[in-house]
Amino acid sequence: MTQPAVLFVCLGNICRSPLAEAAFRLAADEAGLAVEVDSAGTGDWHVGHPPDHRAQEVARANGIDISHYRARQLTADDFHRFDHILVMDRSNLTDAAARAPADAPVRPMMLLDLVPGREGAEVSDPYYGGEEFFEATWEDVTRAARALVARLQSAG
Repeated sequence: MTQPAVLFVCLGNICRSPLAEAAFRLAADEAGLAVEVDSAGTGDWHVGHPPDHRAQEVARANGIDISHYRARQLTADDFHRFDHILVMDRSNLTDAAARAPADAPVRPMMLLDLVPGREGAEVSDPYYGGEEFFEATWEDVTRAARALVARLQSAG
């Protein structure tokens, strides 16, 4: 099996998608699964910036340093580079799909569609909330990361 390449996408790439990237890296490492993983945003407001300090705090509390992550914007090339493009909400899904080249071998899908019983659900944007919102986001992306690792292992 070739090494899976996974991209997580949210709006600004400073909250949800970096946390999803971190949770997936952790779950893949724990499972001994070699992966390529990155995150991006549909918007360009935060390009080059580190994750929100609250996202960094939640990740650090779970043993992961994401302070070196830098926000970037989703590109058309991503649709050829990654095997899986997982978005956080319906708005991200619409925006990402609009950026997909006609010949793209992959189409974006909702991250929580991977979690039984959560199909169609969105990962809530914690940006305008307090720390508890970031903790809830961490729980969502961790459940999805574990489900994705299990799916990738069974496919391999």
